[in-house]
Amino acid sequence: MWFPLLPELAREHRVLAVDLPGFGCSSVPQGPLRTAEDGLRYFVEPVEEVLSTLALGPVTMVGHSLGGLVSLELALRGRVPVERLALVDAMGLGPEMGLDARLFFRAGPERVARVLGPKLFGRIAPLPDTPVNRRLMALAYELLTMPGGRPEATRAFNALVPLTGGVFHRFARLGEVKQPTLLFWGEHDTVLPVSLAEAAVKVMPDVRLVRVPAGHSPHLEQMDGSCSADWFR
Repeated sequence: MWFPLLPELAREHRVLAVDLPGFGCSSVPQGPLRTAEDGLRYFVEPVEEVLSTLALGPVTMVGHSLGGLVSLELALRGRVPVERLALVDAMGLGPEMGLDARLFFRAGPERVARVLGPKLFGRIAPLPDTPVNRRLMALAYELLTMPGGRPEATRAFNALVPLTGGVFHRFARLGEVKQPTLLFWGEHDTVLPVSLAEAAVKVMPDVRLVRVPAGHSPHLEQMDGSCSADWFR
């Protein structure tokens, strides 16, 4: 999800790209997955441990979707020296999520990918047709359809995103976020609507909202890597 931006960001910064637990080739944490707080710890605590080892100085956390919730939670926990936040169409700001997205996640992206095959699955959320994006989408499909799947990550995510009712969020604590925060949002996002960012702007003390004509992955959909990276420097 971040590969097109990494070379530009790495020109001026040390960049750590972390696969969330249960994603990519990352390992699977142990522990109960009965509540939403359990699900949050599943994704947050391994990232916190990695950053506590590798990021000894102040860090800027950049997170998209679920990664945005993880970044927000790390800032609130205060055990990692988070200096700034950049949240891209992020979970965690409020309870809304589109029904189509909930149904997709509940059906299981892995199962949907195997049933549809790479070509049809790639049409669900297509990126601009470039050689790099075609390779990235092929890699994403390969990782998503690994034998055995990732049942623990699925249970953790489902604890955060029920089929009905509010999605897990930290809206009541957004006023505690003292770090300068960029909210980078696609105006046409049907997964996490821009109204979430608009509400967050009213309660966060140091925040800026940038809206772009895109869907759920604005850092990839409408801009090349150098343009998108400019927002996160």
